[in-house]
Amino acid sequence: MKKLYEAVQRFCARHPRFGIPNLMLYIAIGNILVYVLQTFTAASDPMALHFLYMDPAMVLRGEVWRILTYVFVPTGGGLFFVLISLYFYYWIGSTLERQWGSAKFTLYYVSGVLLTAIGSVLAYLISGVGFTVAGATYVNLSLFLAFACLYPNARVLLFFFIPVKMKWLAWLDGAIFVYDIVRYALSGVWGGVVMAVLALLNFAVFIYPEAKYRVDRAAAQHRPQAVQYRARAKAAATPPKGYHHKCCVCGRTDESHPELDFRYCSRCAGYRCYCSDHIFSHVHFEE
Repeated sequence: MKKLYEAVQRFCARHPRFGIPNLMLYIAIGNILVYVLQTFTAASDPMALHFLYMDPAMVLRGEVWRILTYVFVPTGGGLFFVLISLYFYYWIGSTLERQWGSAKFTLYYVSGVLLTAIGSVLAYLISGVGFTVAGATYVNLSLFLAFACLYPNARVLLFFFIPVKMKWLAWLDGAIFVYDIVRYALSGVWGGVVMAVLALLNFAVFIYPEAKYRVDRAAAQHRPQAVQYRARAKAAATPPKGYHHKCCVCGRTDESHPELDFRYCSRCAGYRCYCSDHIFSHVHFEE
């Protein structure tokens, strides 16, 4: 996993111009266009746009465009739900693109698309049941989990008025995802398990090393020795409150003995300070 992550990092560093800038904008526009076409063709032919779906049986027959086109199919709901969903994932995707750069984000999104398609084909070959994919549900889930790992304390308004941190929504989505895998496994639908796991494999490759680094750094900051180091560093950076005058004979200072007066001898070599008890009785320093 670590080697794959390092290979991705090297590729992005060597090919900074690779990728599609504003990729999520094109994905959102494509979803809107397909939704409009679905609206006009729903009455006459509900399956008119089925050629866009990821159908593993049809892909194996040569319709390879389905490997990519299924992400342009909007997932359920009316126009309002589709627009809100597209805006949400556009915001997440554009934020990740600014964080990673176009090259890495394009790799992340495209790998999620391809892994979902591969998982669908493998599920079909394993179980003989066609796992048709319409919409980028798993791809969007990987985007959401990546965003939640990088920005766990970012807040969104659930139901438009309940502020919730992204990390809690990520835990909820993760629990639902695990529940689906367990449900598939208990039902004996192993193809569904394979498809779900493969669909989020890119999340493990791209995000796990970064998430592990963040967790290790947060844990190190709360270790006793780390806390002690920070306290010592702060103490060293802050100069202690010391005295201003110190007697060269007795060593008393204006801080330890504020009742004394301190003077400097003009006859001594150097800048010599004496308290009121020794200013007239000391032996003068000579060069």
